[in-house]
Amino acid sequence: MTKTQSYRVEGTFQMDGAWRPYAKVITAPNEDQARERVYTLLGSKHRLKRREIRVAKVEISEGE
Repeated sequence: MTKTQSYRVEGTFQMDGAWRPYAKVITAPNEDQARERVYTLLGSKHRLKRREIRVAKVEISEGE
């Protein structure tokens, strides 16, 4: 059984020629999986490619 934690992922994504900030709280087993989940969510919701999404920081979220 894998233990999951909440991670706060922050960065920017490119939309309409401008880089816009984002912050998401993701539940995942590790930081790499949290990063991948953000790529999936933003790419799906805003029709972005990975090169249009930048992850600046991934940290364990204290509380929810």
